[in-house]
Amino acid sequence: MLYLPIKRKDFGADFSWGVAVSAYQIEGGWNADGKGPSIWDAFVRRPGKIDRRETGDVACDFYNRYLEDIRLLRELRIPAFRFSISWPRIFPEGRGRTNPAGVAFYHQVIDACLAEGIEPWITLYHWDLPLALEEGYGGWTNRKIVEDFIAYVSFCASEYGGKVKYWMILNEPLAFTAAGYLLGVHAPGRRGLKNFFPAVHHAALAQAEGVRVLKSLSPKAVVGTTFSTSPTFSYRAGHPKDEAAARRYDAVLNRLFVEPLLGRGYPTDAFPELSQISERYAQPGDEKRLEARPDFIGIQNYSREVIKHHALVPWIRGRPIPPKRRGAPYQAMGWEVFPESLYLALRQFSQYDPTLPLVVTENGFAAEKERTEDPGRIAYLKAALRQVYRAQQEGIRVKGYFIWTFLDNFEWAEGYRPQFGIVYVDRATLSRHPKQSALWYRDFLGGEAEL
Repeated sequence: MLYLPIKRKDFGADFSWGVAVSAYQIEGGWNADGKGPSIWDAFVRRPGKIDRRETGDVACDFYNRYLEDIRLLRELRIPAFRFSISWPRIFPEGRGRTNPAGVAFYHQVIDACLAEGIEPWITLYHWDLPLALEEGYGGWTNRKIVEDFIAYVSFCASEYGGKVKYWMILNEPLAFTAAGYLLGVHAPGRRGLKNFFPAVHHAALAQAEGVRVLKSLSPKAVVGTTFSTSPTFSYRAGHPKDEAAARRYDAVLNRLFVEPLLGRGYPTDAFPELSQISERYAQPGDEKRLEARPDFIGIQNYSREVIKHHALVPWIRGRPIPPKRRGAPYQAMGWEVFPESLYLALRQFSQYDPTLPLVVTENGFAAEKERTEDPGRIAYLKAALRQVYRAQQEGIRVKGYFIWTFLDNFEWAEGYRPQFGIVYVDRATLSRHPKQSALWYRDFLGGEAEL
């Protein structure tokens, strides 16, 4: 296939380029300077939950090295930095009193970004729920979380809104509700639909309320929220039961949170059992309360899912067939290397409202035992960005792209084994070493390299 060269300028002058990180995965300082514990601080101490019993206690030590890292962003010509605020660093008990040192830390990070000419993009919730709220009333399973989240968002909007233009409310609500409250493989480690359904509803309410609160308190802010996406395919094309299973997976993986936000309710057309969410947990007025108009939709995509009917799998009656079994290429997380999935996700989400901008807030490639040589990542990023450009050429309003991730970091239950970073972090010394991909991205952003 003959490719024409594509450069940064071809994506448009108003296209945002950056890298993404999250607080628990890079900050460390888990109990420093008055920070309260999060559900992840507790979860990593439970035997058998994290590969090699690793933790985010120190992570990349961004809490102490943020100035060094922000200078490195500038050296790599990265214009935007997406990071999250740790809720328990601001509110150690999740509500009530604030922690002045934690409040000051994020001022320092924001100010350092602005001093280097880097646009901060803040995520308000990237999974590190204050442990006090989980232990006190069940976290996302309890409706009380919505009001406490509103208070947290209100504080951040008032405190940082004069400096920060770009905001995201929740990071991948399907991921933290399913992995944390249905499957039990992420914090807080709960299982079952009795936990998952209320967590979904309360996260969906918090998502919409967060959009409303931020836009009211910071009218000039550009407010979005981010969704994990995995375009679904049936294992056997045209097979009715596989097709039906793929539709159910699509309803959960791709539609469950964006459709209530956009006023369409839960996707019960493809998966009628999802009606139990509203039947069991909604209160009068919730249908309207679930709806809010963001300024953009964040798309986070790494791969697709290929689904086969399986009668013995409860509730969803199907399961993904891993790429290894299908003879497809895969990366260190076990996900298929399928860059076209990014285009397919953008196309799917653009159909809700073609006027609503989309931003790729995460996309990347995982390796292992990697130092600074990463040709596989460079090849993947080039292929993925071609899919973004393809979407743009079809009229889809894609307005930004953020690589996951800046630094090799703590990848949740997988610990430090999978490396998504464009910067290698030596685990013994925590020294930073830009990889070939970081240098390629720098040159691409400078107009000196192409796709």
